[in-house]
Amino acid sequence: MSKLSVLIVEDEPTIAETLIYSLETEGFAVTHVETGSGAIDHFRNSKPDFLVLDVGLPDMTGFEVCREIRKISEIPLLFLTARESEIDRVVGLELGADDYVAKPFSPRELTARIHAILRRTWRNPPHTEKVDGCGSDITLGRITLIPDRYEAQCDGEDLQLSRYEFGMLRVFMEHPGRVYTRDQLMDLVWDEPEAALDRTVDAHIKTLRKKLHRIDQEFDPVKTHRGIGYSFSPPGSA
Repeated sequence: MSKLSVLIVEDEPTIAETLIYSLETEGFAVTHVETGSGAIDHFRNSKPDFLVLDVGLPDMTGFEVCREIRKISEIPLLFLTARESEIDRVVGLELGADDYVAKPFSPRELTARIHAILRRTWRNPPHTEKVDGCGSDITLGRITLIPDRYEAQCDGEDLQLSRYEFGMLRVFMEHPGRVYTRDQLMDLVWDEPEAALDRTVDAHIKTLRKKLHRIDQEFDPVKTHRGIGYSFSPPGSA
């Protein structure tokens, strides 16, 4: 069985060496690049299984790298950065990151987080009683969910949702019109809801809406209930 491959994008040699040693010890095949442009080039040519991405790079920010990669892939991604403010963490989540670790960090904790993300990605995609991938297709208005393939379509076009976006949309569509609080959504969709930021749900709702707006800029079936949470309102409902 081939090793899972990790691309490390980090311009500080000492940190990169620590990461490489820790991940290779855990059995990963590791590649290291120091620049954002190098990361994008390597990704397009090699398609790694996981990305550890520093925010502060010499040629472009990690956020910019993430934005480019998210145009073509939903690869599991963890940001590594010296920034600790909540707004930076929220920006990372809105761009589609799976986790965010601030420097200085414990290599053991970081590898544990990578393992946890990969377990969710490769073995446990979105999950209802935790939302799972089994069940019949669901169609409401212009949107169809195909749980067996973890696929969501709008007007027949694949939305390319992340597992959390898919999980939230499935919860909404199974109970159209019902209002869910942020805490309820985290409990139903996230594997470790107690570790999520207060604005995690908001960040993923924002990316879900962006993907719907790529199909139709005016289409917004996910409704915000200020001070409460969110619901899904099928076209034609009140």
